[in-house]
Formats: sequence, structure tokens, C-alpha cells
Amino acid sequence: MGFKLLILNPSEQGETAYVDTWPEKLRDTIPDIVVHLSKSVGEAMEVIGEVDAAFGNIAPELFERARNLKWIACPQAGPKAGYYHQALIDNDVVVTNTREIYNDHISAHIMSFILAFARGLHVYIPRQLKRQWSPGYETIHLPDATVVIVGVGGIGGEAARLCAEFGMTVIAVDPRVDKPPTGVSELHRPEALSDLLPRGDFVVVTVPETPQTQGMFGINQFRRMKSSAFLINIGRGATVILDDLVEALQQGQLAGAGLDVFQTEPLPTDHPLWDTPGVLITPHVAGRGPYLEDRRTKLFIDNCIRFNEGRPLVNVVDKDQWF
Repeated sequence: MGFKLLILNPSEQGETAYVDTWPEKLRDTIPDIVVHLSKSVGEAMEVIGEVDAAFGNIAPELFERARNLKWIACPQAGPKAGYYHQALIDNDVVVTNTREIYNDHISAHIMSFILAFARGLHVYIPRQLKRQWSPGYETIHLPDATVVIVGVGGIGGEAARLCAEFGMTVIAVDPRVDKPPTGVSELHRPEALSDLLPRGDFVVVTVPETPQTQGMFGINQFRRMKSSAFLINIGRGATVILDDLVEALQQGQLAGAGLDVFQTEPLPTDHPLWDTPGVLITPHVAGRGPYLEDRRTKLFIDNCIRFNEGRPLVNVVDKDQWF
């Protein structure tokens, strides 16, 4: 059998050289496949009209030239707003993403934030920089603590398991999951979030950016949280309104925040979050770790085999919801 495939790998997509190995691996697996590896949108323009499937950022100007396209493989789990443009949403083309390959790395990052706050590292690190020997932070005993995890797909589900291993009570919020993942004591729909926020010593946000999650956490949500609570966001920056977060922190409505993603990236050097007490910042690195290239390659090649054989694809996206 076989099909025609476009792999679009321009440098602005942030992909690395391992994609260059895919054509040979695919031909070894699917002998009749025709693979076009394009380094630019201009090169992709020349072949997009004839291919059956494509990997990469298939922007509207490319998509409108596609005549036979049936499947697009998104390079990310949750791409930036605009990837799911209206023409793509309205079309029958199937989109898949790379969710699940980051579960262990990002859940470990979540736990690093939780443990840091529980043991006072957000207090002691600034004192260290000033050479101050000043004990006194009241630690949080995790078996006495409750975490509210907003989004318990692969990443949130693994984080829930780890939190439970530390003895924490785990409350989960998710619109799709209908059975509590391992470690979850309670599972609720998003409509219940406002009532659940006052119960959390930690509120962890793992949700992708979707029309429903943009601006999901603002001043009204922060006012519902305990003044002793910590917000952790490792999902997408668009879910948390940073100006509202700064206000809540400065007014003492929250004890602190651990942030890996931001509305604007890089976070501007003059942004007040850099100097706000109780804030731990990492530069969108929660998903980094070993084996990602192998996992992404395995997922993509497996889906190519499935596509060639007419079987259901893995990680199909609800295009209306961007995830």
C-alpha cells in the first residue's frame, strides 16, 4: 500500500535534527510510502497539494492548498493558539498530538514545586543569596495537605499518583475523565472548581490552552483559595491571568506560586513576578527530559502504520477544544 507524507520541519517550529531520520525509518517500515521532508513553508507549498498526511505546523496558507489531506500530526501536545484555525476545525481532516510522552517529566516538575513550598525553599533560597542564616519557616506536612489538580489526563493523573504516594489528599477536576485515576480521592467536573478551591493547600493547573481554559484563573479564583495556598501552573500560560496573580500575591491572598508557563514568554525582565516573594519561576522547561525524541518518533511511526492500514490513530484531537 503506502501513502504520501509531508514532514515540515522549519527551524521556527523548534524541532530538532532527529526528524531528519524519519524518512528512512518510515521507508523501512512502510516500503511504498512517499516522504517529503521540507525545511521551509516554501518547500512545503510545492507538495502540500498531493500529500495524504502531514507532520508540523500546517498554517492556513498551506492548508488551503491541500487537496488530499486526511491526517495532520501536531508536533506538540498543546500548540499555541491559532494552530486550530477555523478552516482546519471545519474540515474532516483528523489531527493527532503528542500528549502522554511528557507525563513523567512534567509530573516530577510539579512535585519539585510542591516539595519546595512544603519545605520552605522559596523562603530559604532568597535568604541564602543574602547570606542570611534564618530558620523559622513552618513546613507543610504533606499527609495533612490537600491538592486540587485541575486536569487529570496523563500528566495530571501521574501527578495525582505521586501526590498520593506522599500521603496527600488528591481532589481532581476534569471535563473528560469519568473514573478517578490512581491516587484521586474525589473526581469533579469543572463546574465544581469554585467550590473546591478553598479546600486546596496546593492548586495544580495542568490543562492545555483551549477556548474554555483561557483566563481560567483570575482574581475571582484566587480570592476563593486559602491565603496559605500555593498555585502551580505547568499547563499553558494563557490559563492564568498574570496581572491578577501578582495582585493576589501582593495582597496576601495566596502564599506563593510555582510557574513554568506564562501569558508572555519569555517573561519580560521587568515583570513584577521576578521579585515577588513566594514565587518560583522556571522558563518553560517542565517537559524537558530524556527519551522524548524516542517517544515522539515511536508515536509518529506507529500512527503512520495505523494510517497506512486504515486503523484508528492514537491521540486524536477534538479540534473544537484544541486537545
